[in-house]
Parts: sequence; structure tokens; C-alpha cells
Amino acid sequence: MNWFFLALAFMIGMANTLQSGVNAQLRVALGNPLMAAITSFSFGLFVLLVAFPFFNQNPIPTLATFREVSLWKFAGGFLGAFYVVTVIFIVKDIGPANLICLVIAGQMLAAMVIDHYGLQGFAVHPISFARICGGLLLIAGVYLILKN
Repeated sequence: MNWFFLALAFMIGMANTLQSGVNAQLRVALGNPLMAAITSFSFGLFVLLVAFPFFNQNPIPTLATFREVSLWKFAGGFLGAFYVVTVIFIVKDIGPANLICLVIAGQMLAAMVIDHYGLQGFAVHPISFARICGGLLLIAGVYLILKN
């Protein structure tokens, strides 16, 4: 099994978790959830532009508002593309069960760090003994599944 692909699958999980927080911060910065989604996902632009006039109930941010947004808050589109493209490339080589296990493990690690420090505007949920035990059990489960 290719360790590079396994590491990428783990990173997919972390990226997916980070994507949620980045997109949440972009929404806060722009003050408009649909416009934040349009900015983040260029491949979904057509669908979002069609839906926008029917579902938007928020004020449209000005160009000045966009200029004031920190660049990292636009990273959600990149992280989403990283997830989709990497999955397409590696799932055949490592298999869907291995892929999903590593994605979940990466998501849990990133989520626990984000929770512990309250990153990206989330509430602080400190790492506890129970959370550490849960993380170790998850790692043990990933190991057993990857062992085949």
C-alpha cells in the first residue's frame, strides 16, 4: 500500500474539517451565507447564482467588504477542491474503507485541535482524558481496518 496515498487520505479529513470552519468565517466576514458559498465554490457558481435571488434574505456585501476580508477566509474553495480531487486520485489505490477511515481520523484530529483552542470562531471544548481515549480508540480502529 502506498504510504503517500494514506497520508493524503488523512489530510483530506483534516482539510474537510478546516473547510467547514473557513467557510463559516467567510460567511461571518461577508455577512451573507449565499455570497460566501458563491465565492468559495466556483464550480457551483451557476447553481448558486440562479438560487441567489430566490433565497437570499441578507444584504449583499459591498466590494469594500470583500477587500477587508482576510485572504485565509477564502481558503474553503481550495480545501474543497483538494478533498474532491485527492479522493478521485487515491480511492482506487487504497480502497473506500481505508479512505473513509483515514478521512474520519483526520477530521477528528483537526476537530479536537479546533475545539481545544476555539479556532475559527468555534466555542472552546478543552481536550479531556475521555477525548484523548476516544482519539486513541479511533486510531486503534483505523489501524485494525488498514491492517486488512
